[in-house]
Amino acid sequence: MAAGRSGVRKTPTKSLALRTKYDCSLELRNNSENVEQGSASDAESFYGGALDRIRFFMAGVAVALTPLCWWRFGGPSTIGFAAGSVIAYLNFRWLKRVVSALGEGATGGKRTSSAGTVLRFLLRYVLMGLGGYAIFKISPASLNGLLAGLFLPAVAIVCEAGYEAYVAVRRGV
Repeated sequence: MAAGRSGVRKTPTKSLALRTKYDCSLELRNNSENVEQGSASDAESFYGGALDRIRFFMAGVAVALTPLCWWRFGGPSTIGFAAGSVIAYLNFRWLKRVVSALGEGATGGKRTSSAGTVLRFLLRYVLMGLGGYAIFKISPASLNGLLAGLFLPAVAIVCEAGYEAYVAVRRGV
């Protein structure tokens, strides 16, 4: 089978009597392949934006839950929740950078120092630990809020999964 300039496979026909019937079915198959290629690129672009949407959901959930936390649990827990939300957001961004750097290094793209990548990976956990220690020392009551804030990426991923399911059912992506 040979591929033409348009990328659509062309199959030669064996006899003139079958040519009309065969060309008709070939045309239908080619149209369905073009539709599948179009929807595949739509799906790829949609799912490619998942990380940006997760960051958006993280910010939205943090902004929406902070006043509720203040109303329900008071000041110290809200400060802990806000601190945990900021730490979780920064951790998510830094994790994305580290994974991108490792991926680029593995595929032969832009080379970054492997020692620097590992250092940034470990620095995330050191900073999370220091933030938790500081919150615990300042106000032990805010530790629950801090832990709740650290679960912000999990909530954002659940929101993204729900959105993807909605779009898949609604648009068929």
